[in-house]
Amino acid sequence: MKVDSIVSIQLDSKARLRLPQKEEIHRDLRLDVCRGVALWFVFVDHVPNNIVSWLTLRNYGFSDATEVFVFISGYTCMIAYGGVLKSQGWVAMSLHALRRSWQIYTAFLLLLIFYLILVQSLDHSRYLDETNAAVFFKHPGAAILHASLMQYRLVNTDILPLFVLLHLGFPALLWLFTRSTVVAFAPSILLYIFVQIFGINLLAWPHGDWYFNPLAWQILFIFGIWCAMEESAPIRKIARSPTAVTVSGLYLILSLIVVLSWQIDVLDKVIPQTLLNLIYPIDKSNLSPARLLHFIALACIATRLMPRSWRGSSSLLAIALIRCGENSLTIFCLSILLSLIGTVVMENTSGTVLMQVLISVAGITIMVAVATLLTWAAKLEGRKPQLF
Repeated sequence: MKVDSIVSIQLDSKARLRLPQKEEIHRDLRLDVCRGVALWFVFVDHVPNNIVSWLTLRNYGFSDATEVFVFISGYTCMIAYGGVLKSQGWVAMSLHALRRSWQIYTAFLLLLIFYLILVQSLDHSRYLDETNAAVFFKHPGAAILHASLMQYRLVNTDILPLFVLLHLGFPALLWLFTRSTVVAFAPSILLYIFVQIFGINLLAWPHGDWYFNPLAWQILFIFGIWCAMEESAPIRKIARSPTAVTVSGLYLILSLIVVLSWQIDVLDKVIPQTLLNLIYPIDKSNLSPARLLHFIALACIATRLMPRSWRGSSSLLAIALIRCGENSLTIFCLSILLSLIGTVVMENTSGTVLMQVLISVAGITIMVAVATLLTWAAKLEGRKPQLF
């Protein structure tokens, strides 16, 4: 598979789109590798008190795997639907986006069902409370209604409703980009600023707000769309420049020191209070500016290390990551269930470092095995893995 999967959007005075034909679009293996890494991190991070989580992104900076997923989702939507728009038109493109939104919505509901079955089989009230499942068994009718509205979620399933809304709104976002980049970005930036100032969000059930506020996270999705456009080429060139890489590296070092200060008291005393006042709160729900800038810094470094000419690797590790990335939706849902199983196993065994490592390795092995089977089955049926 080729890596040069670039969707070229060039806007003229009549706002016409000139996109590659669908058959000209090739898969970008960098996206699969990054998603594969993010999926492994999600599983490891969702097992509490897991020493292996010290290998994941969240312990060394402000952002984590969530930013990777949202950005890549916007990027791959632009790649996948750009070709559909060119070859089949706006109606077909909108139907493709709507179908994918429905698939994610269905996956969310199915995950809730399997999650509830698993929690109920554990027969322990503590797991009911920790997973937010207790309210379902107390008020099943209301819970089913609010789950169908994506207002009721179990622990660690919150990102799927976010993706449902982002994919549902993609045709409108693409239409805004046909007007101009400014027209597309201006409302997004203003909405993001309003969220940071006023904390506006969507309501969840039985109380609180959406954990991943779509009114804030939409800006990263739109940024991903724009980065897949040829129009962003000058900025991508700047992002790979020595100056940008240096600035990004310094910001990553700063975030590393701040995050480690949460565990090391000596570092906490070194950081000026004025700086901390500017950074805090580092809110994940509303995608705080510190997290957004941290991801952009990571993206600059990644772009330098993995340019568009990157052709992948034949190593077993790279292949395993690519397989998981190719089947990201299914493997994400599987990782949520495996993380709960891993948590239960760890809490009912010795919980030693060896057990933590074994659970992590076993979970990742299962994820890779299932992803490999899915890719193999898709090839037998003559289908290609989906871009997103």
